Amino acid sequence: MLAGRRAGNPPLVWLTALKNLVFKQKLCLLTTLWADSCKELHRGAPPCRLLSTCDGVPFGLADAETIFALSSGHGRCGVAVVRVSGSASATALRCMAGLTRSLPPPRTALLRSITDPQSKEVLDRGLVLWFPAPHSFTGEDSVEFHVHGGPAVINAVLQALGSVPGMRPAEAGEFTRRAFQAGKLGLTEVEGLGDLIHAETEAQRRQALRQMSGELGHLYQDWSHRLKRCLAHVEAFIDFSEDELIEDGVLNQVDRSVRNLQAEMERHLKDERRGERLRSGVQVVIAGATNAGKSSLLNTLCQRPAAIVSPIAGTTRDVVETALDIGGFPVLLSDTAGLRDSPDLVEREGIRRARERVEQADLTLVVVDCTHFPSDAQQAAAFLQGHLRGVLPTQEQPETAFPADRFLLVLNKSDLLPQEQRQKLDGELRLVPGLPPVCLMSCHSREGLQDFLTVLHSCVKTLCGDPLSGAPTLTQARHRAHLQQCFAALAQYQLYRNTDLALAAEGVRLALTSMGRITGRVGAEEILDIIFKDFCIGK
Repeated sequence: MLAGRRAGNPPLVWLTALKNLVFKQKLCLLTTLWADSCKELHRGAPPCRLLSTCDGVPFGLADAETIFALSSGHGRCGVAVVRVSGSASATALRCMAGLTRSLPPPRTALLRSITDPQSKEVLDRGLVLWFPAPHSFTGEDSVEFHVHGGPAVINAVLQALGSVPGMRPAEAGEFTRRAFQAGKLGLTEVEGLGDLIHAETEAQRRQALRQMSGELGHLYQDWSHRLKRCLAHVEAFIDFSEDELIEDGVLNQVDRSVRNLQAEMERHLKDERRGERLRSGVQVVIAGATNAGKSSLLNTLCQRPAAIVSPIAGTTRDVVETALDIGGFPVLLSDTAGLRDSPDLVEREGIRRARERVEQADLTLVVVDCTHFPSDAQQAAAFLQGHLRGVLPTQEQPETAFPADRFLLVLNKSDLLPQEQRQKLDGELRLVPGLPPVCLMSCHSREGLQDFLTVLHSCVKTLCGDPLSGAPTLTQARHRAHLQQCFAALAQYQLYRNTDLALAAEGVRLALTSMGRITGRVGAEEILDIIFKDFCIGK
């Protein structure tokens, strides 16, 4: 039949059939990719895990995936919490709490004797709580045993749980992993939970709690949804624009959306690493010449003899670190070797490490012996500027002013100066342009210490920002890396937008993949859903 037709343009019905064939092939490809991505996401997880044994499934029928662990931390305490999650949770509760009939009401504490399922020996008397699926932390049947926190009691309860068929000790983070796989927590919320557990200062707690509440995850999910929409629109335009099934201006909408996303991501990335710095701690380095009082300042701030103090120049030869809480903000304070020319090989290695730490520091406390100052204020300012240039690496030498957010001048041994000279020096140096903040103090008499701590807290707070104000900030280095990849992929869309729409679409797809690595969820099925929702294909 085809051979008998006249040569020329193919009929419209042929083109439509070919378009439908191509679209079906693309659907098959996208569905295959989605299935592969799901396999990759759940690699290592069982293909099917029984969540509950309470709805028509016989009790005791476990799938060897019920886990248990001490959730309240190790060490002696008044009350310890042992958590169980999985299909055999109800069996464990019945065996160990002596429940022969119905289970207790959900989320209601019940005082029971905790017994060994094998020997029937009473191990302790405590509270039990039942959390049926899906209304639990992991989304599975869960049980909590609240027992006394002695090591013997805890070990006995854990050993008894291990004797229940189908139960095993949990791996590190496995409860939270199951909560993520069940959709109870997003990936950024999981990271926020981890940060909350490890938070040591008030500001860290606030930032972690804000991330755990889902605010950062909602921002990334919004960007991910907009990227899916952009990709769906571009793919639909490529496949169906010639059939006039796509409304006019769809690519212009994509262009506007991509530009807006780029602008929002760029603002998000330009946060000066405040969230990451707050999460890991502000790197504060004490630097300066020998015998200026650097180790004394370290001991004063941490309120213990962390570093050896001696009148012998060059006593400190290695980096001495200590963690501090400065007004609720985490600080990792480092004392370094005195900067000078030395023929000693060991001291020279210490000086090299000191300069390396200064390069990596968020804030450098430059300690100066103020008894070496010239009496004239202008000469003293020139002396300090020269001293600062000696501390700074050559490639970071400023042409005019030293950055106030990176340096703090600590003029030590002020107790050795007359009162009148101290007041004059303090007042005049604060007015000298180009100098970072100046603090006059004495580690020996502690005079001026409170003023110094106030200035230090202000500097650290500026470096970390307020975790509760403004838009949520980046807290993880991996978030930054994936967002930078996403931003670069959107630039690829802009580059090929008018020359090769297929390559432009690939840029959006790469951006979506990078965003999915942050949120933990991305699939081809979601793109297909948007195609069918936004466009009446084949109507």
